[in-house]
Amino acid sequence: MQRYNIFQQIHKGLRALLYETALQVQHADFWNVEEADDAIESIEEVIRLFDKHAHSEDTLVFPAVEKYDPAVADAFEQEHVKDHLLANLLAVSISGYRSAAVITEKAEAGRQLQDAYAKFMIFNLEHMAKEEEVLNPILWRHYKDEELMGITQQIISKIPQDYMARYSKWMMRGLNNAEITGWLKDVEKNAPEPVFQALFATAEQELPERRFRQVLESLTEGAMLA
Repeated sequence: MQRYNIFQQIHKGLRALLYETALQVQHADFWNVEEADDAIESIEEVIRLFDKHAHSEDTLVFPAVEKYDPAVADAFEQEHVKDHLLANLLAVSISGYRSAAVITEKAEAGRQLQDAYAKFMIFNLEHMAKEEEVLNPILWRHYKDEELMGITQQIISKIPQDYMARYSKWMMRGLNNAEITGWLKDVEKNAPEPVFQALFATAEQELPERRFRQVLESLTEGAMLA
């Protein structure tokens, strides 16, 4: 039986955010201040969303692990310390670019910012994979799926609405069609109508036309069979 993966949906969204931002940063010409500013805004969004996500794990996921395996929980908390340091290095690199007095200095600061972003991305991709590989078996051993879903609901309830909309955007970009259809059906069944309509609008906005049409067809088939 396939168990509920508490990390899967948000991690797919965060990976999509990392990938798309990486291409933007890689393509940016840091001799061009306007291009650089756009890339920097995207990096700052990465920092904000990863910081909020780490806080959610620190306060609600890791304590559930700590109850049964304190050493593992502590190891992942220490990884979040390293992640915070890497985010700080990114912020310092951004400040270095913005404070550079001449364009040649900005170009060099931009190169350093690209390197700092690559380190942040590589660390977080490995960290998220490790969380799923190591923490999921512990959670599955000691918690029922309904309890894990309850933790997810606690996390959602503590995320401000504007942040939730931004996470939803990237999860919509990162999930496959079947996952999106299941997500929409679950929200339609369990959440107030305005919440479903907002998520549906996000799907329409973020998905390519062909994919949105396929999701819509799946939703319609489900409604006809109900």
